[in-house]
Amino acid sequence: MTDDGIGPAELGRALEERGFASLFLAEHTHIPVKRESPWPGGAELPRHYYRTLDPLVALTAAATATERLRVGTGIALIVQRDPIVLAKEVASLDLISGGRAVLGVGAGWNREEMRNHGTDPTTRMRLLRERVLAVKELWTKDEAEFHGEFVDFDPVFLYPKPVQDPHPPVMIGGSGPTTFDRVVEFGDGWMPIYGRGTDPLAVQIAELRERAGRRVPVSVFGVPPKAEAVAELEAAGVDEVLFGLKTVPEDDTRRLLDRLGGLV
Repeated sequence: MTDDGIGPAELGRALEERGFASLFLAEHTHIPVKRESPWPGGAELPRHYYRTLDPLVALTAAATATERLRVGTGIALIVQRDPIVLAKEVASLDLISGGRAVLGVGAGWNREEMRNHGTDPTTRMRLLRERVLAVKELWTKDEAEFHGEFVDFDPVFLYPKPVQDPHPPVMIGGSGPTTFDRVVEFGDGWMPIYGRGTDPLAVQIAELRERAGRRVPVSVFGVPPKAEAVAELEAAGVDEVLFGLKTVPEDDTRRLLDRLGGLV
């Protein structure tokens, strides 16, 4: 979601009117002018990466304009966010929305961006782990504390607590060789990008659920708007299909949503 397109409240209402279940927003706090990190999607970084709104602010606007729409980050760059502030923000969103918040998390790809936040790219996965665990402690304990390599605080009071019990689901993004380790240890679901990974998605999902010993929810991000792609994912055991939405004027956005809605 950017300052070039439809507003978050208008988009939320348009989605709910058409029967969509969720709105997930991506995040970049900024894009460094001098960048060596390659964008995984190709050679040139699209304009909308430079223009994103803060996802939690935009999701709050969407939540207040709707009644049923789940509102989530897809993904929040948790290695660039203070875990205490993030815990309060997402718990507040969950309260305001009546228990509809979802926290999708990842470490990101833009090393220059994360360095500007004081994050060492070489330790970002260990940092991600601790910040997720700390957020869950803050959500679920009256006197929460955490003592790790990167996150360290003595007992604190943090309110509001989330409406959802025990807390909003934390969806782990990524398709790397250690992603399933994170999902199994501290994730509540998996959010891969469509088409990533060496094995067929059905094989990956079966492996993950076997390792976890539970039916891990799977939401696939960036699904092509094609009926055959939806059918493929349904057969693979995917729980939720997430389409991308182009940044275009409001009327064009509504027409795009009409077409996407016809696939479901």
